[in-house]
Amino acid sequence: MFSYQPLNILLAEKNMSKTQLMKEIKVSSATIAKFKKNETVNMEVLGKICKKLDCKIDDIVKYVNEQE
Repeated sequence: MFSYQPLNILLAEKNMSKTQLMKEIKVSSATIAKFKKNETVNMEVLGKICKKLDCKIDDIVKYVNEQE
């Protein structure tokens, strides 16, 4: 399972809301809702976020082993 908790932390550090991010990278609210539910998000969207926030993918998503 993947967690987008690092994205939440990064957005807080940059004083940016998910709504602001949504508008700036031009994605739907349904896509942004997937982050809250830790659902699969298209790599293109993750790439847009990395470009906008000037970060690496591991700054916005982490793998969580469900068996632990």
